[in-house]
Amino acid sequence: MRILLIEDDRETAAYLTKALREAGHVPDHAGDGLTGTDMALAGEYDVLVVDRMLPQRDGLAVVAELRKAGAEVPVLILSALGRVDDRVTGLRAGGDDYLAKPFAFSELLARIEVLARRRRPGESETAYKVGDLELDRLSHSVTRAGKAIPLQPREFRLLEYLMRNAEKVVTRTMLLEHVWDYHFDPQTNVIDVHVSRLRAKIDKGFSPPLLHTVRGAGYMVRGPRR
Repeated sequence: MRILLIEDDRETAAYLTKALREAGHVPDHAGDGLTGTDMALAGEYDVLVVDRMLPQRDGLAVVAELRKAGAEVPVLILSALGRVDDRVTGLRAGGDDYLAKPFAFSELLARIEVLARRRRPGESETAYKVGDLELDRLSHSVTRAGKAIPLQPREFRLLEYLMRNAEKVVTRTMLLEHVWDYHFDPQTNVIDVHVSRLRAKIDKGFSPPLLHTVRGAGYMVRGPRR
């Protein structure tokens, strides 16, 4: 997903930009509130991460300006001010979530993913199509080029999640949380095994391949390039 980070501390911004990119996202960065507001209004972002104390225009003013302009993009506010009154102020200013510094990146990433899901709840869709691959949640069926592909329940959930996030990198952590309901890494190759089995079923004998491994990042279901 595309994420705009509005943060004036260079070290924090560099760290978060690198970590978000490694998690498979596309982060942009603005170092002050005015630039961040302009970028947020001009770009199509899935989530904004906004520091509260910014030069030129503080974070709460940034959020207020965006809401005034009709922008509905979810906003996660970061701040060293972590008292209850501070959090309430941030949420009332138009923020969707509030995370106090210091924080763990894993929590930041989880909160970003939750905000993105709230905005685009793909669970309401009943069918997905990528190229000639089709999945129907109601009939619990999968076909490719019109040929039925039988899948085990876990393989079906894995493919459903990948197709729901088609054209996007899905990390191992995301798969563990959404397909296996794990909120920790079991340190096994369970994901690799299931992805390998799924790839053999949906790609073997068909062209082009649709399930791709993104080295060092995760996996992606992607339609044929035109």
